[in-house]
Amino acid sequence: MEKKISPNLTLLALAINAFAIGSAEFISVGLLPMIVKSFNVTLAQAGLTVSLYALGVTIGAPLLTVLTGKWNRRNLMLGIMLLFIGGNLLAAFAPTFTILLLGRILAALAHGIFMSVSTVIAADVVEPSRRASAIAIMFTGLTVATVTGVPLGTFIGQQTTWNMSFIFIAVVGLLGLIASSFLVPRHLPIPGKVDLKGFGRIFTNKPLVMSFLITAFGYGGTFAAYTYLSPILEGFGFSASAVVIILIVYGVMVAIGNTVGGHLANEKPLDSLIKMFGLLMTALVFLFVTTLIGNSILGLLAALLLGLFAFMNVPGLQLYVVQLAEKYVPQDITLASAFNIAAFNIGITLGSTVGAQVTGKMGIAYTPIFGAVIVLFAILLIMQVRKSESAVSLDEAEECRN
Repeated sequence: MEKKISPNLTLLALAINAFAIGSAEFISVGLLPMIVKSFNVTLAQAGLTVSLYALGVTIGAPLLTVLTGKWNRRNLMLGIMLLFIGGNLLAAFAPTFTILLLGRILAALAHGIFMSVSTVIAADVVEPSRRASAIAIMFTGLTVATVTGVPLGTFIGQQTTWNMSFIFIAVVGLLGLIASSFLVPRHLPIPGKVDLKGFGRIFTNKPLVMSFLITAFGYGGTFAAYTYLSPILEGFGFSASAVVIILIVYGVMVAIGNTVGGHLANEKPLDSLIKMFGLLMTALVFLFVTTLIGNSILGLLAALLLGLFAFMNVPGLQLYVVQLAEKYVPQDITLASAFNIAAFNIGITLGSTVGAQVTGKMGIAYTPIFGAVIVLFAILLIMQVRKSESAVSLDEAEECRN
């Protein structure tokens, strides 16, 4: 008989894994200048380490969630972390840029399914009244990674080589693997085979499809500029060591933005999102202006404001999709959530790819303004959704009167 494991210890194991995975997602943002020199590639090509990772998460979240529905949850978590460690070690020892990209994609596939599975495990190990809190504890690993993991990985790369940064992430992943082997219960509920008809129910539902597009554009616009934040900051005259410190403060601003965004989106997600996206657009335009005039103080302020507003929208975007799924496809909430994870990463791919094209053809200074245009699309989509909702409400009111 399995010895009872404290739910808090299980959540700790998940948080360690989340820290490793959160660090891996954006680690190459701080390493781009070093990767460019090491492989003699362009900055735009180096940006593929971000965009292809996001594409891997996009594919991994829904596809692997479907394929592993009958797997034991603990064994699945161990398999996820083994894949993650292997991908990062492959990246660390990559002899060519292509092999580096392959390592990034393998780690990304693990990232995608981790986001789906870990949330369910966190909810399963506690009583129903603590489920939301348990999921929040698990996600603290991602927040802490943003604040400390990425800058620490960047610092390690600057002091040694970029390869050591990926080895650092692999070691943290190994700690997560060990923690999971001891602290994740062996006999958790198994979801079973995913109903493939859910794909049809979700993608024939216009409000849900619109919500995925809002997520992709609203979240992704930031990455046209964020992917190249290190070289942008260096362009203002900041040294490599100063960039590490700025990235730490940037991470703190992200954590603050996430917390504030969660509170603001509790009541009316759409109303809050349109305001958040407006602030994000303003921050991106401000960063664009400061890159043109080259003022380092204003540039620093613009970068930190971008950190504050960049991911403030995440809680609202997640809540909105869950609310729609509960309303329209209550039997497919988990699958809808997986597709929203995919939408976040489609946004990253979109933003970083646009940033790469702009960097190659116009220069890095123009990436923020193109990011602002992408976010504008999200605002226009929300306005269209609200218009449709108003029309439906009027029709319902007319039917009641009749």
